[in-house]
Amino acid sequence: MLTADPPLPATVRAEILALAAAELHPRGAAVAALRLVQAHFRWISTPHLREVAELLGMSADDLDGVATYFNLLFRRPVGRHVIMLCDSVSCWIMGRERLCAHLCRTLGVKPGETTADDAITLLPTVCIGHCDHAPAMLVDDTLHGDVDIPTLDRLVAALKEQP
Repeated sequence: MLTADPPLPATVRAEILALAAAELHPRGAAVAALRLVQAHFRWISTPHLREVAELLGMSADDLDGVATYFNLLFRRPVGRHVIMLCDSVSCWIMGRERLCAHLCRTLGVKPGETTADDAITLLPTVCIGHCDHAPAMLVDDTLHGDVDIPTLDRLVAALKEQP
């Protein structure tokens, strides 16, 4: 989204204000508010971040610090689906690089990029805490462990069929 982004919808603004009212300090609702914006737009644009900051009584810089700290909050546009491939030591040992290379070939992207049809974004991520089932990944909000190439192929095919 560009600087010409429309303002946050009134319903989203109301939900953010309700989240803030439920906290001792409105800034305590920062992560929940950002997740709400992301659920609505798939990512958090700078104009929307500024609006949320104003609603929470924070500076945009402070809120951006929160947004960029959490790897599940996206400050750049992402595809309709996001594959987050764990790059922990356990996953590396168990074949993460081979899986990443296969995904890159299959999707026609490099890590950090989105497919041309805007369907899938491939992102590396720090340990997702599923080391006993390495290699692991998150597909949207679903955790997958013991991932192999046939599993990747099934997941990618399923994602391409979804809107």
